[in-house]
Amino acid sequence: MKYLVTGGTGFIGSALVRRLVEEGNSVRVLDNNSRGRFSRLKDIASSIQMVNGDIRKPEDVQKACKGMDAVCHLAYLNGTEFFYTRPELVLEIGVKGMINVIDACIKEGVRELIVASSSEVYQTPPKTPTDEQVPLSIPDPTNPRYSYAGGKIISELMAINYGRKHFDRVVIFRPHNVYGPDMGREHVIPQFILRMKKLCQKSGSKQARFPIQGSGNETRAFVFIDDFIDGLMLVLKKGSHLNIYNIGTMEEITIQKVVREVGRYFGKKVIIETGKLAKGGTLHRCPDISKLRKMGYRPKISFAKGLGITAAWYDKNRGKN
Repeated sequence: MKYLVTGGTGFIGSALVRRLVEEGNSVRVLDNNSRGRFSRLKDIASSIQMVNGDIRKPEDVQKACKGMDAVCHLAYLNGTEFFYTRPELVLEIGVKGMINVIDACIKEGVRELIVASSSEVYQTPPKTPTDEQVPLSIPDPTNPRYSYAGGKIISELMAINYGRKHFDRVVIFRPHNVYGPDMGREHVIPQFILRMKKLCQKSGSKQARFPIQGSGNETRAFVFIDDFIDGLMLVLKKGSHLNIYNIGTMEEITIQKVVREVGRYFGKKVIIETGKLAKGGTLHRCPDISKLRKMGYRPKISFAKGLGITAAWYDKNRGKN
């Protein structure tokens, strides 16, 4: 297959590109490296085609789509801090990007489209674990946090409704708290690791006071990047037209446990100091992955193991990301 991966120098995008190449596919990457880094793909540079372009520019997207069999659309502005500080840019990249991808696919005859959505589309899920059929919602349009979820909901609606007429196969996947080495700094796990590292440098004490947002009883189900890509490849190969798939794990853990696991890596007993939860923060998030399990999905890496791998990377590469 000839794949275009938009956002292919990002954390998830680069991991997908690498797996597609390993499995013998021809891969083109569209990215402007506004948040991604081509260095993530440096060792396979000779095996891919890199197009430096902006997902917001129709001409860049159409050029990148030329001659492709399928498009994996991952280009977006992720990172919780950007939802609050740059909501207009989050929406611009999300909505214009989706429009441009669909238009380019239609013009260039690309008949297969795989779209990255998010667990944020059901910000306050009515049940946990949460399956793909729960209602999508924006609890408060005045809260800038929901810029991200709003753009993803629009992307899902566009993919499905244009998909009925213009594509042979459109598939949507919803990542759930993907983590791993080199994922950036704007997410909870690397932030905790880097903060703990800094505390270790300041004090030789075996105890560390660690402030957090919220009570720490909030829960997430984190999925290690390798497991996530296994699930995504199943979606690419077996996903049904106009279907949506959760990708993640059902190993639900508290934020307090995340902090203690990070402290354990650095040999610290953590004294957690609770605080106010960010406005719009979700209390619980855990996907129901039954649909993907029926296709053969089996996550292998426990949170404890994955966190150790991730913490070791950030401990060693603190100044590189």
